[in-house]
Amino acid sequence: MDGLLTLWAETGIANFQLAQIVMILVGCLLLFLAIHKGFEPLLLLPIGFGAILANIPNGGFTEPGGVLYYIYHAGIATGIFPLLIFMGVGALTDFGALIANPKTLWLGAAAQLGIFATLFGAVILNLVPGMEFSLADASSIAIIGGADGPTAIFLASRLSPDLLGAIAVAAYSYMALVPIIQPPIMKLLTTKQERTIQMAQLRHVSKLEKMCFPLMVLLMALLFLPSSTPLVGMFCLGNLMRESGVVDRLSKTAQNELINTVTIFLGLGVGSKLQADKFLNVETLGILLLGAIAFSIGTAGGVMMAKLLNKVSKDPINPLIGAAGVSAVPMAARVVNKEGLKENPQNFLLMHAMGPNVAGVLGSAVAAGILLALVG
Repeated sequence: MDGLLTLWAETGIANFQLAQIVMILVGCLLLFLAIHKGFEPLLLLPIGFGAILANIPNGGFTEPGGVLYYIYHAGIATGIFPLLIFMGVGALTDFGALIANPKTLWLGAAAQLGIFATLFGAVILNLVPGMEFSLADASSIAIIGGADGPTAIFLASRLSPDLLGAIAVAAYSYMALVPIIQPPIMKLLTTKQERTIQMAQLRHVSKLEKMCFPLMVLLMALLFLPSSTPLVGMFCLGNLMRESGVVDRLSKTAQNELINTVTIFLGLGVGSKLQADKFLNVETLGILLLGAIAFSIGTAGGVMMAKLLNKVSKDPINPLIGAAGVSAVPMAARVVNKEGLKENPQNFLLMHAMGPNVAGVLGSAVAAGILLALVG
């Protein structure tokens, strides 16, 4: 009988707490969104499954000796996984649209407005009972506004590891909701006439320009903001491998096998932080709320900057492309193209939107570097 009682005491049924059941259901919700709705499945699927594993009582997944424990500490706590993801993204990125129309760099910069506006919002939330965010926490939450999951994870792992799970889920959730969140903001801030503007075809960009660009970006980061060079440097390495044409095997590995492998472990590592005792609190609600505000302000900032550029530019600029200034590559650019085609069936904005889209990736990395320099 004692043996049976001991065995029963070790079962999940005997040890489950309500909070753990709730978090397992949250993990199942993430799996539903990934599989059925197709929302960022590459990340939400492993994150959701990791959340389920992390909340199994007596499973030991997140304790020393558990697989999720080592995945998190080896790849996320050290910052290695987000950096490898950035190298893969760099290898997938074509800077041609940005080089051909460098004015769109301003759109990527303006879209980072959401980051710094939310920084103050997170500090103000300290006035709400039950919420207590330090400046480091506020900085980690604010980066959600850049709509760049790897950057958000990188910064949170450095400044606020306890908030990593909520920040990562918020960042990737809002990235997945780009097609829902952005169109109403775009329409609210633009007129029908502005949305129908057709832009001139982009000029051809030479191979030499594309090879020099990542080196110039890295040099500027090194000279003016060294704290951003971990992210910018890996991004530029991946892009140089792509554009040089002499390491196709390395470039293809970075674009496919490496980024896919790291994505699996990154998702599981983030999911390991979705433990009930760390996620189910009022601060998580504040993070989700501020993330939505940050993303919305970032979208609005890009659109408003595009409207301004359109007034002073010799060549017409469709303000819709400003919404692509957030870092959700290439989803934000696709949303811009779709909205442009709704207003004018001859209005193909995809390549024009890729300029601010890749500028947003650089902008979020620079913003992370600024926050690290100020707070880290």
